[in-house]
Amino acid sequence: QVHLVESGGGLVQAGGSLRLSCAASGSIGDINAMVWYRQAAGKQRELVAAVTSGGSTNYADSVKGRFTISRDNAKNTVYLQMNSLKPEDTAVYYCNADLRQLYSFAYVQYWGQGTQVTVSS
Repeated sequence: QVHLVESGGGLVQAGGSLRLSCAASGSIGDINAMVWYRQAAGKQRELVAAVTSGGSTNYADSVKGRFTISRDNAKNTVYLQMNSLKPEDTAVYYCNADLRQLYSFAYVQYWGQGTQVTVSS
């Protein structure tokens, strides 16, 4: 069994900051990319930021320069530092990991339960 658990969401005023965390636990062999997605009400889920096991990163244009993704491989944890938040950043943020369980050869996508981020104007 593998679980991804997000934390760090909440309510913040525009211009403020939040730091999201997502910890993977269970029988983990190794993890390739770890990704943050978000889904605003009435909209499709979109990629926010991704980080490979080697530390390469990729960001949506809408968050470049404001958000920073990082990971701690020893802790199987990915972070999303969100600065200069805007009301349009309001969404449920989901963690995703491309992960291989111990004693398995296959990589499978796992998802967290989501954490709400609300930015007030």
